[in-house]
Formats: sequence, C-alpha cells, structure tokens
Amino acid sequence: MKKSVANNIVMLYLMNFAQLLLPLIVLPYLTRVLTVNGYGVVSYVKSIMMYMTLIIEFGFTLSATKEVVEAKNDKNRLSLIISKVTFAKLFLSIISFIVLLLLMRFIPLLGKYPLFTILSFFPSFLTVFLFDYLFRGLEKMEVITGRYIIMKGLATVLTFILVKGENQILLIPILDIIGSIVANLLVLYEIKKMKLKFMKVKLQIIFKDIATSFVYFISNMASTAFGALTTLFVGIYLSTKNVAYWSIIMTLITAVQSMYGPVSDGIYPRMISSKSLRLFLKIVIIFIPLCFLGAVVTYFGADLILLIIGGNKYVPAAVYLRECIPLFIITFFNIITGWPLLGAIGKIKETTFTTIIGSILQLLLLLVLGLTGNFSIDSLLIVFTSTTFIMTMMKVYYAYKYRYLFNYAT
Repeated sequence: MKKSVANNIVMLYLMNFAQLLLPLIVLPYLTRVLTVNGYGVVSYVKSIMMYMTLIIEFGFTLSATKEVVEAKNDKNRLSLIISKVTFAKLFLSIISFIVLLLLMRFIPLLGKYPLFTILSFFPSFLTVFLFDYLFRGLEKMEVITGRYIIMKGLATVLTFILVKGENQILLIPILDIIGSIVANLLVLYEIKKMKLKFMKVKLQIIFKDIATSFVYFISNMASTAFGALTTLFVGIYLSTKNVAYWSIIMTLITAVQSMYGPVSDGIYPRMISSKSLRLFLKIVIIFIPLCFLGAVVTYFGADLILLIIGGNKYVPAAVYLRECIPLFIITFFNIITGWPLLGAIGKIKETTFTTIIGSILQLLLLLVLGLTGNFSIDSLLIVFTSTTFIMTMMKVYYAYKYRYLFNYAT
C-alpha cells in the first residue's frame, strides 16, 4: 500500500475515532442529565438533521472529490470547483430548510420543539464551508481530521460545562454552532494559504454541477432512505421510550459503520487513478479479521456497552445490539464494494442501481410492517440486515462482470 493511501486512512481513522469517541463521551452525560423523553427528542432531531445534511451535500463529497483528483494542482480549476460547489450548496441549503419547515408541520415531535429544531439545522448548514471534498481529492486528510476534532471537541467540552439539565436543552445545538464556526474559520484560513480564490460562476454552470452530482445524490439518498423513513415512522409509531432505545442502538450502528468510512474514503481517490484490484483486496484481507473480532466483542459485551453508554435504564436494549451483529459485518462489504470498487471503474449507474433496488425493498418491507402492525425494533433490524446483504451481492456481481476494467498489475 502506498504511503499516501496509508496516511489518508490513518488520518480518517483518527477523525472517525473522534466521531466515535466524542459522542460516546457526551452520550452517558446527556442520558443522565436529561430524562429518557428529553434524550429521545435530542436524538430524534439530530437524526433528522443527518438528512438535511444529505440534501446540502448532494453527492458532492464523491463528484467534487473526483473533479479535484482530476484537477490535480491546477489552482484555477480548484478555485472554480470550490466556487461552483459552494454556490450550489447554498442553493441546496434553502431547499433543505424548506423541507425541514414542512416536516415540522407534519411531525408532532418536531413541531413541539420548533426553536430547538431550527437551531439544530445551522450546524448542517455550516458544512457548506468545510470543503471536505477538496481535501479528500488532494489527499490532505489531516486538514479534515484537525477541523473535525476542533469542531466537535469544543462542542463536547462546552456541553459538559454548560448543560446541566433539560431546561438547558437549547444549548446543545448552540454549542454545535459555535464549534462549527470555529472549524469554518480554520478551514477558510487553510484555503487562503493554498492561494485559492472564490470567483463568480454562471447559474448554468452551478445547475449543471448539481445535475452532475445528482446521480451520486440519488445513490446516497437511496442508501439512507430506509433510515430516513424509519426515523419518521419511529417518531409516529413508537413510544418516546422506544424512540430513545432505537436512537441509542442507531448511535452504536452509526459508530460501527463510521469505522468503515476511513477505509472507503481513504482508498477512493487512489482507486480512481489506479483502479488497482490488488490494493482493494489487500484492504479487504486486513479488515475481515477485525470485523469478526468486533462481532465477538459485541455479542459478549452488549450489556456492558449499554451500561457504560446509557446507564441501567438502557441495558434492556442489549438484545437489539446483539441482533445488529450480522448487519455490522455485511455493511463493511456493502460499503467497500460500492464507490471504492465500482465507482473507481466508472460504474456509477450500476452502483446507484444496486442501492436503489435495495432501498425499494427496504421501503416496501417497512410499509408492510407499518400497515400490518408489526413495526418494532426487532423487525426493523431484520429488514435492514437482509436488504443490505442483497445490495452487497448485487455489487459483487457487477464487480465480477466488469472485472476486465481493473488494473491487476499494481
């Protein structure tokens, strides 16, 4: 494995370790200073904001990263890329805010906490000025890592200092906003050092860029559509207590999945340029034993994990955590066979198609659960695991079908 790829993965692992560690540090604190209902509100709103962020990002993390890789060190091209993507994201931010206002009208849990919900939107909006795609494409992951640690670290420290009870719940998004602003300023300073400048961009170029990124967005949106609709259904069908249980389980699922992110993100730029199947297989061989080790730890340590994270009142959810083990393993292969493998050889439509098919199955099964009165955490996990397996098998099939496009020499 080449040094830059290893450095990218290490840097992204440091960031994802922070993504995992910082929320897990603050989670036991929030579950103790907030009631179960209060924590349910906080976690539910945060999950909604993940989808607002998805609209704002609109697949640019993949499409713009590809453009940056192709631009290499051409300052003019890089300046054009960050300009048109920034304008596009500002437009998409307006769209996502309108969507949020509509959700607040139709989802009671959001409507009861309008100020908390709106304040929680601003950290998502501020991701416009973080330029992750630029530093991923330039393989300068240390910039992303440093920004994230500062942003979330500051918010975490301030949460411990200032949030003492449920009457201070508004401080949670406010502190996230403060951390995001500090990170924005640091990243803008880094861009200035690189001598990149913002320039005027014609509207047709901006909308053409959005159209280009649309395929990536559809793939990402389809892959999270199950989670989005699940979040909506959970807020409607389950009690606030079960919302809290689901939220803490989803926090752990997201934490595990985030551990796979550095592998995918770290190898993606190099796979675009090299299409090296040997590099891909080397990564897989390294991480398979780690996946199974994590499965063993989860099975035997589920009760202890939830006791540490949430306290005694969340230990009953350990049974759901054990049910997640097959999902944890399958998800690794689903992620790594997507954009790093198929995307690298230009099979964007195929990657998107597999995700859409899997997501349609997920949505249909989810609707069946709701209509038949079988909506529960157990049934949700079964649907999620089985459909993720189907998506993975489809991607493996396409990789085999187009195997002649890979580079077998390096």
